[in-house]
Amino acid sequence: MNEQNPNLPPFPTQTAANLPPPPINGPRPLGDDPTEREPIPNILVTIESVLRQPRRLMFQLRQPGAGKLIAAMFFVTIVCSLIYGVIIGSFSGEMQWWAAPVKVTAGLLIATIICLPSLYIFTCLSGAKARLIEIFGLVAGLLMLMTILLIGFAPVAWLFSQSTNHLAWMGFLHLMFWGIATVFGLRFLKAGFSHAQARSEAGLNTWAFIFVLVVLQMTTALRPIVGTSDKFMTNEKKFFLSHWGDSMDASSNKAPEQSR
Repeated sequence: MNEQNPNLPPFPTQTAANLPPPPINGPRPLGDDPTEREPIPNILVTIESVLRQPRRLMFQLRQPGAGKLIAAMFFVTIVCSLIYGVIIGSFSGEMQWWAAPVKVTAGLLIATIICLPSLYIFTCLSGAKARLIEIFGLVAGLLMLMTILLIGFAPVAWLFSQSTNHLAWMGFLHLMFWGIATVFGLRFLKAGFSHAQARSEAGLNTWAFIFVLVVLQMTTALRPIVGTSDKFMTNEKKFFLSHWGDSMDASSNKAPEQSR
């Protein structure tokens, strides 16, 4: 009864070569894929990398000579924000053709400069092993991805700007597009910092909230961006929620007058 059946196949034995690899704690290390180690030679490859291979961009930011890559990302950011600003200015026309692009681009860059010191402090407090130039590069990637997505929304924004005169609706539409682009941009930033071995993400989440607030307030500080005015900027101080409420009231009061 203890004899084995000779007709049965032998029980397979697992060797060390057949065992599955042990699970890796945390994200895969940057550069483990050979395609991620390929240099980024020009602006077109930079745009393609942030859309298709963000890990390749993150890996190159850790290599010597990352300053050229960061400069290319800021160049794309400026060009895309200027183009989207022209789309915003097409709603009102006149002075807004050039004022809106200038305000959109300047506001985004100024908000970034304002928020960079706090990002560096939160990065240090979280114990992340990221150099200042790498932090600067990840923020540049955040801005580039945001503005590229806005360019993707530009045809839709242009269609509504030419077919409606409702100021509050256009403002909401641009804010919605900006919000979507910001979500994807912050996701890129979070993915980049996941490779910096931070002990906690609380600081990065706090900074993301501050960044959103600063950009929203910047849109009010540089108003008008969507509407018209005989001045390039207004000197009146106002919180962005208050400005939105006033804009909604003005639009609702103007609509009955136009229907008469």
